[in-house]
Amino acid sequence: MIGPGTIDGGHFPTKLLGEVVTFLDNLRKPITESDRDPGPIPYYGANGQQDSVAGWIFDEPLVLLAEDGGHFDNPSRGIAYQVDGKSWVNNHAHVLRAGPDIYTRWLARVLENYDVSRFLTGSTRAKLTKAGAAAIPIPVPPIDEQRRIATVLDAADALRSKRRHALAKLDTLTQAIFIDMFGDPFVNDRAWPVAPFDQLCPTHLGKMLDQKRQTGLDPRPYLRNTNVRWFGFDLDDVAYMDFDSGDRAKYRLETEDVMICEGGEPGRAAVWRGEVGECYFQKALHRGRPNPKLATSDFIVHLLARLAAGGGLLDHISTATIAHLTGQRLKAMNVIAPPVELQRRFGDLAHAVDEHRRRVARSARELEDLFSSLQWRAFGGEL
Repeated sequence: MIGPGTIDGGHFPTKLLGEVVTFLDNLRKPITESDRDPGPIPYYGANGQQDSVAGWIFDEPLVLLAEDGGHFDNPSRGIAYQVDGKSWVNNHAHVLRAGPDIYTRWLARVLENYDVSRFLTGSTRAKLTKAGAAAIPIPVPPIDEQRRIATVLDAADALRSKRRHALAKLDTLTQAIFIDMFGDPFVNDRAWPVAPFDQLCPTHLGKMLDQKRQTGLDPRPYLRNTNVRWFGFDLDDVAYMDFDSGDRAKYRLETEDVMICEGGEPGRAAVWRGEVGECYFQKALHRGRPNPKLATSDFIVHLLARLAAGGGLLDHISTATIAHLTGQRLKAMNVIAPPVELQRRFGDLAHAVDEHRRRVARSARELEDLFSSLQWRAFGGEL
C-alpha cells in the first residue's frame, strides 16, 4: 500500500486533492434493488463495477475513490479506479473530475492503493468523508510527466493482468482434461465400472488433538483442515503436537497420500508431495492411499473436485449439525473406476499443466514485484 509519507516525501511538488479535482458527489445516486435489473450501462460504487442499469449519470472519464467501502484496511484491494464513458455511480464512492493540473490516469494510479488511514473518520466503520478526501496530498509533476509515468504503469499493469488471466485459465485446464478423458463422474456418462471409494483409495482419519495429553516431549508438525486447499496446501501456519513412536508409525504422511477434508468444505483434497519432510495429520482430515492397481492420487483428487462441483458429494455429507464427510460415508461412496493406465496418462498431463502453471505463477509474482517497484519509484520522482 502506498503510504502518505512516500507520496509527501517524493521529488514532485504536491497539492491537496481538493485543489486539483472537482467533487461531483452531489450528482451520484443511490442504487435501489429495482435498479439492479440488467441494462446497458454499468454502475459503480466503492468496490468497483456492481451490475448494470438502464441509463447514466456521467459520460466522461472520472476517478472514483471509496467513501464507505469497509475495506480501507486491505492493502491488496484498490480503493480508487478510473471509469470511462457512460456510467452510474452510487453513494459509496467519491466522484472526482480531474482539473487542468492533473491527468486522470495519473490520479487513478496515485490513489488506487493509497494509505488513507489518517484521513478516515468513524469508530466502527471507517469512512472517508469529502473533507477527508480533499485533504489528501497528491504529487503533481508536469502534466507531460504524469502522462509518461501513467503510461509506463498502465503497460506494466496490463502484463500483470495477462499473467493473472493465464493463471485463471490454467486453473481450469486440468479439470477440462479430466472431463474430456473420463466424462462426468456424477452421471458416469462413459459407463465406467463403479466401486466403493475405499476399494480404490483406503482412508484413515488422523489423530485426535487432546490438549490435556500434550507433554511437549514429541512435538511434530501436522496438517489441519485449514492447511488443505484444493490441489495444494497452505503451509504458512503449520501447527505442532505430540506424536509418540506408535502415533508416528500410524499417522506419518507419505508422498502421494491424498489428504481429504472431513469438515469445513467436506471433500476438499490435495496430493501430498512431501512438502514438509516429516509431517502428520489431525482427525479433521482423511488420509487416502490409493490402491496402485486401481487408482492414482491425481485421479482421486480431481474426481473429488468434479463430484464436489457437481453436487455429487451432497448425498454423502452429514449435515445434522456441521457438514461432515464421515469416514464411513466416504469409504462406502460409489465412484467410477476407469482403467488405471488411463488415470496415469491423465496424471502425466496434469503434472505438465502444473509445471507450466508454476512457471506462469513465478512470472506473475515477478511482475507484481516489478509493478510495486515502479509505483514506489514513480511516486517518488525516480522513474
